[in-house]
Amino acid sequence: MPPRYHDTITLDNHSELQHPNHMKATKAMTIRLLTEQAEALETVATVEQRPISDVIRSAIAEHIESRKSDPSFQKGLKERLQRTQRLLGR
Repeated sequence: MPPRYHDTITLDNHSELQHPNHMKATKAMTIRLLTEQAEALETVATVEQRPISDVIRSAIAEHIESRKSDPSFQKGLKERLQRTQRLLGR
């Protein structure tokens, strides 16, 4: 099943990649968390005095960065790209 999200526009005065009028394209997504995870997330956001969405974005960014240096992930990524290219006949 493909991911479900929709395009939105968010004000972002600190981004280098911006749409006209300082607007940055974003994707709105819905996630389901265990009650314990949601409560822990709310606690972290409250203590750090940050919006929950900001805490989530930071965690996702850290996870993606860790994958970039993970040899096992990189191997799987290359294998998937090779399969896709074969299916497309390239």
